[in-house]
Amino acid sequence: MPEVPLSLLDLAIVGPHESIRESLDGCVQIAQLAEDLGYKRVWYAEHHNMPTIASSATAVLIAHVAAKTKYIRLGSGGIMLPNHSPLVIAEQFGTLATLHPGRIDLGLGRAPGSDRNTMRALRRHPQTAENFPQDVLELQAYLGKDSLMPGVSAIPGQGTNVPLYILGSSLFGAQLAAMLGLPYAFASHFAPGELQSAVRIYRERFEPSAQLQRPYVIAGVNVIAAESDEEARMGLESRRRSLVGALFGSSENPLGDAQIEALLQGPQGNQVDQMLTYTAHGRPAAVRTYLRAFQQHADADELMVAHHAGSVAGRLRSIQLLGMAVLDDIPLNAVPLVEALG
Repeated sequence: MPEVPLSLLDLAIVGPHESIRESLDGCVQIAQLAEDLGYKRVWYAEHHNMPTIASSATAVLIAHVAAKTKYIRLGSGGIMLPNHSPLVIAEQFGTLATLHPGRIDLGLGRAPGSDRNTMRALRRHPQTAENFPQDVLELQAYLGKDSLMPGVSAIPGQGTNVPLYILGSSLFGAQLAAMLGLPYAFASHFAPGELQSAVRIYRERFEPSAQLQRPYVIAGVNVIAAESDEEARMGLESRRRSLVGALFGSSENPLGDAQIEALLQGPQGNQVDQMLTYTAHGRPAAVRTYLRAFQQHADADELMVAHHAGSVAGRLRSIQLLGMAVLDDIPLNAVPLVEALG
């Protein structure tokens, strides 16, 4: 077993030859497999207007998966709180916690999870993010005993005390999580730049709270586990290409292979590679070694792994291979930290 818990970020990816229904069915299969293998939790992220991601109605997806699993924790990684009123989120996750007690997490972010046109469609003003700290406190109160809004209670929600997690990729989230005494999840799987600085600030400034007595860090990391090094290399290259298509193309004007290849040779390719800084790829033993080194590098209490493949079947196999390596304790050769993360 690993020294720290291992969890999953399921991006509900819609593969190039898959339907949205197949992606959502895959979320159930992934959670069931993760439960069987001993992963601690599965989180889903709120994204909008992205043809390749099917987790926009995050609470609905959590409810669907929770009804088809038994005990694994499920939650949001995260709900983009400025897109919603705190009361509505309290009611949604209070309902989930009432139906599935002890299994629901509520990770919160302040990014839009979309582009500017989608922000307008969501009726979201860019300045709304400035209210994020106050919105977190309002939401926390709805889920607790005493609402901050006189005469307004979250029903369901009140008294469920759904655990909150602050998500972030900058020093802002680290400072807020520390001030509120909440767990902190860093999005190092796509925004690695300030990982170590953010974790250090969070641990130094942490103030105990009713929810949490000691700081708790979850760090995101990409995983492509395969049965051969060549298969893993091809999986990483496929991920690089899909990221270029998602970042620089659109559903109206998808990029062709030649365009993607040209972008990969330019600054855009460097941007993608920087996003994938923390990526474990290879056979299971090598991936596990990398994750152990990354855990030390990130000073993390838990790892949230995002498995990447172009199909549900591919992600299931990657999850299974890593789970087997963890649970069966495959012997590993000692790998120095710098080499493992190189």
